[in-house]
Amino acid sequence: MKKLLVVLSLLPLFLGCKEVKKKQQTTQVVKEEVPKKEVPFVWEGANIYFLLTDRFNNGNPENDVNFERTEETAVLRGFEGGDIQGITQKIEEGYFTDLGINAIWFTPVVEQIHGATDEGTGKTYGYHGYWAKDWTSIDPNFGTRKDLEKLVKTAHNKGIRVLLDVVLNHTGPVTEKDPVWPDSWVRTGPKCEFTTYENTTACTLVENLPDILTESNEAVELPDALLAKWKDEGRLSKELDELQLFFERTGYPRAPRYYVIKWLTDYINDLGVDGFRVDTVKHVNENAWADLHKEAEYAFETWKKKHQDKILDDNPFYMVGEVYNYGISGGREFNFGDKKVDFFDYGFKSLINFELKNDADKSYEDIFKKYNKLLQTKLKGKSVLNYLTSHDDGAPYDKERSKPYRTANVLLLTPGASQVYYGDETSRSLVIEGTQGDATLRSFMNWEDLDSLPETQKIHKHWQKLGQFRANHPAIGAGKHKRLAKSPYVFSRTYVQGEYRDKVVVGLDLPKGKKSLWVKGFFGDGTKLYDTYSETEVTVANGKVILENNFDIALLELVE
Repeated sequence: MKKLLVVLSLLPLFLGCKEVKKKQQTTQVVKEEVPKKEVPFVWEGANIYFLLTDRFNNGNPENDVNFERTEETAVLRGFEGGDIQGITQKIEEGYFTDLGINAIWFTPVVEQIHGATDEGTGKTYGYHGYWAKDWTSIDPNFGTRKDLEKLVKTAHNKGIRVLLDVVLNHTGPVTEKDPVWPDSWVRTGPKCEFTTYENTTACTLVENLPDILTESNEAVELPDALLAKWKDEGRLSKELDELQLFFERTGYPRAPRYYVIKWLTDYINDLGVDGFRVDTVKHVNENAWADLHKEAEYAFETWKKKHQDKILDDNPFYMVGEVYNYGISGGREFNFGDKKVDFFDYGFKSLINFELKNDADKSYEDIFKKYNKLLQTKLKGKSVLNYLTSHDDGAPYDKERSKPYRTANVLLLTPGASQVYYGDETSRSLVIEGTQGDATLRSFMNWEDLDSLPETQKIHKHWQKLGQFRANHPAIGAGKHKRLAKSPYVFSRTYVQGEYRDKVVVGLDLPKGKKSLWVKGFFGDGTKLYDTYSETEVTVANGKVILENNFDIALLELVE
């Protein structure tokens, strides 16, 4: 209704002298042309969708097998066919827009080791993207560089930002097809113990995962295997020339981390990606992250200068870090046991918050009040990325998927940025028979359930409504929280940035039927509000609004 009011007020400007009998038809046309109120994109309140590239959507079955990756693997430890084209298809279909998603993070798409490993869990290929063989190439199982370029352009056209998942800490495992990198590049031991700073950073995460010497400033030569590969592919001189220019411009020594930083930031310089989700942050000397951020910022500004007509906004390049087991209660610092590090001082705008799953069954107010306080004090100017399920957390919230509505409410309404893991919105199973370890978290997206099961469709609709409300209102994730009433539970969020002001009210655990929501002191009497959940317009009277429906949630915004 609120959109129609705007349309009708503008009709005289468009109708001119046309006959009134054409009014209804013209109204429809005008409605589509009326510009939507400009909502600023704010990373602190972003709604980020995280997916495994290989497990989301198969856009091109012709690229499903490459490098003779045909060995039988353990359950869910081989390539399943998902690819970059599949993600782009879903962007084009509006799947993410309808979910209120304004940024997408997908697992790394650089070329993976060609062989399979067997570390006691059955044969495994690098389907997950974290086993890099060549940072300068896109793995053909995921697609091509042109596919990635199209994905970024398509996302940007929909107002969706793109986060690349990047690995600086390690190469892929060693196999018969994938020789170890030279000793000057990597260490192959000792294995990390995670009790001190030293045995968390100067070590290998697991057996047979060579660790890049990211703390070293010693110049190194490129591995012979990589040079030979580039020569076979006809791009040796191009790669060497680009490296020469990079090191001349920066003055960095030709140490291992700077090569990888150059290769990673090329994707920003060439494609205009908006941010990095950075893997295994606590396992790398923090100065390396400052170097990565500096070069990422440079690449982002360079891209913007070349593509001024394609710039989405003036947000700087965004980096969110995975510091495993970091929790928001720790504030800015992560404690290694014998040393504390403030990773926010080394280029990170945000860190993934591992704590929300432990808070998720507390009262809504306890959760929201806690997060609001921490984000407005200790973490002021920074943010956290909240999640409840992920690809490598074996103890997610609601593993049995018995509380999909509460999961949505907690994740999408808690202050901070939100990470929707693919299938959260469709209750994709996290318990797959025959799997070992994190493979059970990584089944293929359950599109069939969404197409055929009414309950899945109902859950999905709930996620869509909350997600769109969140995307339309930065106040939800980035604003200040205040409880307005205890029973029924009603709270407000307010976000102010320059001349932009966003005010919303949300009610949770509401009774079915007729209900009264207390908004006194926030919205004055006579204020027209719109409940986007029930699609109902109401007016504030005597400090409250009255709704009558069978929903236990209300999402109230001002009628423009």
